[in-house]
Amino acid sequence: MARTRTGGGGEAVIGRSTRVRGRVSGDGDLRLEGTVEGDISLRGDLTIADGAKAASNVEARAVTVGGELEGDVRAEGVVHLESGARVRGDIQGESVAIDEGAEFNGRLMAEFELPAELGGASGGRRR
Repeated sequence: MARTRTGGGGEAVIGRSTRVRGRVSGDGDLRLEGTVEGDISLRGDLTIADGAKAASNVEARAVTVGGELEGDVRAEGVVHLESGARVRGDIQGESVAIDEGAEFNGRLMAEFELPAELGGASGGRRR
């Protein structure tokens, strides 16, 4: 089932009653409302909605989790864990936001600039 958004782009949806076993890949955005057992690789954004479950290693432009994810996340942009999300795995992204009420068990990996008062005046990036 695909749904078109007002920007002319599309968002594919895996509905609540759908269970996918195997690798999922694509060039656009994906909203997961059901269950996926297998890796997910997207050029677009991934949203794992409240009530959805994924046993997957995930690669996407940006990742938002409101449901359950067991696996590692690699994002080019933001990784956002919403209140009520449960994530077990490592997260790597440009930035990571974890809302109060989200559960996370894993490692966070992100590159960032230190403020000058913490020794970042040389312009070095830290991991």
